[in-house]
Amino acid sequence: MKKKEMLKLIVNVLDNKKANNIQIIKIDDLTILCDYFVIADTNNVTHVKSLVDELEYELKQRNMIPNRIEKDKNSNWIVLDYQDIVVHIFHEDTRKFYNLENIWSDGTSVSVDSLID
Repeated sequence: MKKKEMLKLIVNVLDNKKANNIQIIKIDDLTILCDYFVIADTNNVTHVKSLVDELEYELKQRNMIPNRIEKDKNSNWIVLDYQDIVVHIFHEDTRKFYNLENIWSDGTSVSVDSLID
């Protein structure tokens, strides 16, 4: 699956499951970590987990398994590493605290609206 197709799938899964504030930051010119960060949040931990479960399920159906999944002990921030795309799902308060968008502000914002079906 091409990166743009994968971004579209990720964004649509998150949007369909009612994730908040979905953002994409293109960072391939800044780091070798990955090409894109996808960042989203929600207001409760149960929803954080369900977003992650649905993403894993939908991507696994297309033979895409994360290289690694990281989470804090309370599941306020879960990271799915798909090599070229790293997905960050936050509880909204945790997202505000870490403010990845500010840390990676030198990256290029990608329009989410253009990817939503």
